[in-house]
Amino acid sequence: MRASSPVKGIAFLRAINVGGHVVKMEKLRALFEKAGFAGVETFIASGNVVFEMSASAKGPALEKSIETMLLKALGYEVATFVRTGAELKAAAGHEPFSPAALKKSVAFNIAFLRHAPEKGALDALYSLKSTADNFDVRGRELYWLSTVRQGESKLSNAAFEKALKQPSTMRGISTIRKMAERYGA
Repeated sequence: MRASSPVKGIAFLRAINVGGHVVKMEKLRALFEKAGFAGVETFIASGNVVFEMSASAKGPALEKSIETMLLKALGYEVATFVRTGAELKAAAGHEPFSPAALKKSVAFNIAFLRHAPEKGALDALYSLKSTADNFDVRGRELYWLSTVRQGESKLSNAAFEKALKQPSTMRGISTIRKMAERYGA
């Protein structure tokens, strides 16, 4: 039986180079390589690590493995959210907001989640909508469109995590689209 070809995997790491936790990208690449990952590269200095993975690799087990490795190496927890290149491309291509809403917006972000939220969590999330902040959830991604700067919004990643009852990490849509163009399958 022929082994499956590797696919691009992207690990979105939470709390890398924020909150006093500074990790040089060279060190992050070296940690992944030491853990046995191949084709490792980073994309900007905000905890986006690209690597080759087996098409049969399971996200939750891979996320846990990376989190364990980073905890041992860095001494603190780093929530990890893995997507394949194809999943990243689909996330980047999803257009949940109207062109008019996009034109009025100041910020458009995607939060990566561990799993698709349950109905009660979605209800809690959607209760946070306001005239300034709108969102949509598709699978394991939360799309956040805001007419104010992120620092001016009453919402934050912490508010989303509380409503959804799970961790997440957020990236700007321009970063996600650039990554999807480069690594999407």
